[in-house]
Amino acid sequence: MALVRILVDGYSLLHNWPELAPGAPRHSERARDDLIFVLTKYVDATGDPITIFFDGAGAPAGAPKNESRQDVEVLFSRAGRTADQMIERAAHRFQEHGEVLVVTNDLAERETVSGFGGMTVSCGNFIRMVEDALTGLQDELRRHNRAERNRFKRLR
Repeated sequence: MALVRILVDGYSLLHNWPELAPGAPRHSERARDDLIFVLTKYVDATGDPITIFFDGAGAPAGAPKNESRQDVEVLFSRAGRTADQMIERAAHRFQEHGEVLVVTNDLAERETVSGFGGMTVSCGNFIRMVEDALTGLQDELRRHNRAERNRFKRLR
């Protein structure tokens, strides 16, 4: 079966990726925005749609807001629910449509998702996947630009 969606525990990933938003608190809007930006580039490079889940209970008024696009979706839990619960429910529901990949360092969550057939990956391994994909995209763009410059020089 094909991978239908990557489900990301946003704060788990942020706590394990200190290079994003250096110096910013891990629960800050700046850190969340940096994560969303990088994961949007990852989706552009791979085509694998992502949903990023954040615990939203107790957030300041006016923030956070759910953001939705077909390929990158950002969801915040409401009071009384956790991002983990939302991820487990989404992973279970997506199972009938194909493979899901859950990104978290929460071992209990990974065991729950694995228990009903979902795939899981640690934050560290996923960060390497993202960095490799973005490096590959940069290399491809450099090759393409070089070829276009050479083609343009030949046409002159």
